Amino acid sequence: MKLRLDNVHKSFAERKVLAGLNLEVRAGEVVSFIGSSGSGKTTLLRCVNLLEPIDDGAIFLDGDEISKVGRDPDPIRQKIGIVFQSFNLFAHMSVRRNITLALTQVLSKPVNEANEIAESLLARFGLVEKIDAYPDQLSGGQQQRVAIVRALAMNPEVLLLDEITSALDPELVGEVLDVVRELKGSGITMLIATHEMNFAREISDRVCFLDAGRIAEQGQPEQIFNNPNDERTKQFLRRVQAVGKT
Repeated sequence: MKLRLDNVHKSFAERKVLAGLNLEVRAGEVVSFIGSSGSGKTTLLRCVNLLEPIDDGAIFLDGDEISKVGRDPDPIRQKIGIVFQSFNLFAHMSVRRNITLALTQVLSKPVNEANEIAESLLARFGLVEKIDAYPDQLSGGQQQRVAIVRALAMNPEVLLLDEITSALDPELVGEVLDVVRELKGSGITMLIATHEMNFAREISDRVCFLDAGRIAEQGQPEQIFNNPNDERTKQFLRRVQAVGKT
């Protein structure tokens, strides 16, 4: 499913976060967004999922302008899933119910079918034994994997991953990134905001460097990380390398 952003603007009060951003993402492509905090990565994903209304421009999904004022966001969010850095699991619900809630309430699937979907996905990602556990009984890495499973259960065509490792202890990062590696090649389109440069280099078909709400440079990982053209990209990567993030 092709995604396109045309001249997208977004401000919060006087602070412009997206400043005429343009982007096209092919079906099945994995695109990572890198850049300093405040460069617009998270806001970009939230606008694509319609969690934030844009101020100007347009967002298209397979030619359909999903950002039109008055559009019902719920059918669109069934096609565009999002996973947050803070997990956002329902603490009072079991893993099973966290996953099946939207399946039964939004997609109107029978409970048995919803349970089968949950069990199948949890088994795929090594968590089926946790199906009746509650979030506070899981490690941070397990919670984030459940959050990814919950998004995948809706069978989205586009998956947005917003700094999904930033709230984790370093030793738990790998197990979450392994899930994303497993998804690559499955046909799902992924947009990833990340501070994990090595992961972006490995997983991405394309890397976009965001600066001041625009894509300052984009290209294949090898080009962006080994031979960037934009001076701001070079400065950012030098700073990241200096603190051992690449």
